[in-house]
Amino acid sequence: MKQIIFAIACATLLLVSCETNTVPAPEENSDDFITLTDAVPDAILEIRYYGTYNFVGTRIDGYLQPTALLTRRAADSLHAVSDDVMAQGYRLKIYDAYRPQRGVDHFVRWAADIADTMMKPYFYPDLDKSVLFDQEYIMAKSGHTRGSTVDLTLFDMTTEKEVDMGGTFDWFGPESHPDFCGNPETGEYNGDNSASPAGRSITAEQFANRMILREAMLRHGFKPLDSEWWHFTLRNEPYPDTYFTFPVQQLNK
Repeated sequence: MKQIIFAIACATLLLVSCETNTVPAPEENSDDFITLTDAVPDAILEIRYYGTYNFVGTRIDGYLQPTALLTRRAADSLHAVSDDVMAQGYRLKIYDAYRPQRGVDHFVRWAADIADTMMKPYFYPDLDKSVLFDQEYIMAKSGHTRGSTVDLTLFDMTTEKEVDMGGTFDWFGPESHPDFCGNPETGEYNGDNSASPAGRSITAEQFANRMILREAMLRHGFKPLDSEWWHFTLRNEPYPDTYFTFPVQQLNK
């Protein structure tokens, strides 16, 4: 009888020990992430989802500090991009990097609230909000949540201004597509703005500026998105099937 009681006690202690030393679920584990500016110290941060100037108009869930995180592999590749563009007279300016799933969920809730159009004049003036799901401007999953995607632009070190890309970050419309008014595969400008519902256009210089960023990102292992000139994902991203949940805040490593 004593042996049975002892065995039960040991099993209970083992169970308690396991419960108090549980390993975080994969999507909660930030061990393979790094604060982006630790890898790219010259990057300028303008984390739009920490502030209110974004298409929702409020701080997005999961953004606890105005910082940017990436997987170590993506951050190393972005360091190479930074060296590349700095040799051309530019710095990288970061709008967003890793995005927790709760942030994506916030976007989904906002998109379902058709009456909330506070930021429409700034980010989607040509679209009815009801089409954002159908046209995939808002989706339930984002590559950002896998940790190796970044939204960025260029900053001109001579003029000390953001480079003119002919459109704002997070503009919902064909004007944001890399092939708007040109061929991104050849880098040729053609001025074709027929896709713009409002007849908007970009200049040859603005298209060329987009290509400077695009070509530098592609040279160092990133792949583009066909609907956003600012959005790039590491080709060999280390977590292609994991959607992380930990918040955006400075990592103490």
